[in-house]
Amino acid sequence: MPSRRSQLGTEPPASEITSETLYLRRRDFIRNTALFAATATAVGGGLRFLVRGRRVTDRERAQTAAAARAPLPIATRSEYAGGEALTAERDVTSYNNFYELGTAKEDPAANAHTLRPRPWTVTIAGEVRRPRTVDIDELLGWFPLEERIYRMRCVEAWSMVIPWVGIPLGDVLKRFKPTSRAKYVAFKTLLDPKQMPGQHYDVLDWPYVEGLRIDEAMHPLALLAVGVYGQSLPNQNGAPLRLVTPWKYGFKGLKAIVEIRFTERQPPTSWNIAYPEAYGFYANVNPAVDHPNWSQATERRIGANLFADRIPTQPFNGYANEVAGLYQGMDLRRNY
Repeated sequence: MPSRRSQLGTEPPASEITSETLYLRRRDFIRNTALFAATATAVGGGLRFLVRGRRVTDRERAQTAAAARAPLPIATRSEYAGGEALTAERDVTSYNNFYELGTAKEDPAANAHTLRPRPWTVTIAGEVRRPRTVDIDELLGWFPLEERIYRMRCVEAWSMVIPWVGIPLGDVLKRFKPTSRAKYVAFKTLLDPKQMPGQHYDVLDWPYVEGLRIDEAMHPLALLAVGVYGQSLPNQNGAPLRLVTPWKYGFKGLKAIVEIRFTERQPPTSWNIAYPEAYGFYANVNPAVDHPNWSQATERRIGANLFADRIPTQPFNGYANEVAGLYQGMDLRRNY
């Protein structure tokens, strides 16, 4: 296995640009399987997706679902992406990593109809004075909704600019009165293979789990998203509730949240369990720390011309001024 701290400055090979290939490489390491023939097939499928678009049936399903989404009452709008152009809504809602709904980029949109985002409850538990299970619509009634335009950087070296709609995570957490023993916040996704057909396969240990240090969770940029482009979240984007931490790689943003638990110890996280050499607990965007299989120095912006120049990746995805203080004194190469 190549060193994850290899020299920077090289572009990923062409065979690794396509997201399906990146997924196959992740699965290779996780399960130690030989998928060379499948990799070649995935490259061709990914190029067809980028050049011609997703399958017609998938696009039609995504458009039908989008038409049924409800507009949201947005109280405030803020721009946190330096004026960069928004990624097209059709790309945001059809080019997804949501392995519970399938591993190819178009699978979540194609299988989104299997997920039922209502009725829905979220359990808040652990080191809190006010533990409870709350209906999603009651929870949303407690706070005004904000639209925030954030950059999103995937660990697979591609990126988007997305107008999320949601509520500050810290405001939600404070309402339940965490105790002094609460040092971390753990999150859990729904476990239901009937609604999430990808959970029939052992790509990861289900349910998907993630975590943050409590100071990260309380940071003003951390968001619980309930919508995108002014409407409720499509199922393939994590309806009805997902985590958004824009200074971290996208895999930290777990979807379809059913539990938020305050803990004294660092919680396990799904990709760190599966492949710890590549996916750390912190997952801060860092162009100086490579993935074992590709450079993190640059990224491909989804929606750009297939042959467009790659974009230099910024430390903390461009949010260093806001969040670097959280990690003062830490070795960010070891705490990746």
